[in-house]
Amino acid sequence: MLKVALITIISLALGSWSPALCAEQDDAALIKAVSDAKVTLQGGLTASEREGRPISAKFEVENGKLQLSVYTEKNGKFFEVIVDHMKGSIAKTEPITEDDDLADAKSQSAAMTKAKTNLKTAVDKAAGLSLAVSATPEIKDNHPVAAVSVAKGGKLETVTQPLD
Repeated sequence: MLKVALITIISLALGSWSPALCAEQDDAALIKAVSDAKVTLQGGLTASEREGRPISAKFEVENGKLQLSVYTEKNGKFFEVIVDHMKGSIAKTEPITEDDDLADAKSQSAAMTKAKTNLKTAVDKAAGLSLAVSATPEIKDNHPVAAVSVAKGGKLETVTQPLD
């Protein structure tokens, strides 16, 4: 009897679980955390410049804590720069060596190589008065663009900004 009750409770709980609902809750938590940060995405891009050319940036929750991560390229090598989101200083810099992250960095670098506008300027234009959460360059229709996630109305929205 206890097993049947447990199975019923678990089934009901899982039945009400929705990936879209979880994504909305995650987005809301991220927006709240970013709103409390003293450093903007643009500030993180500027701070990371001493470690190379910024090629992407994002706020993310890592191990339950907000983190501002900027990928940079310097002398053909790629780095992840963690910027202190409260002070604007560089907390640490690590080389990017993992396959997926390295592939992402190479793709982002290729897009930025074709760009005439730096990522910070693109984020400024795309975000306007909104709060920018991430910026990732890519090639679309043979042109470099930045996909910038901004907080609007409590949700994340992606704005595409030309880089050429």
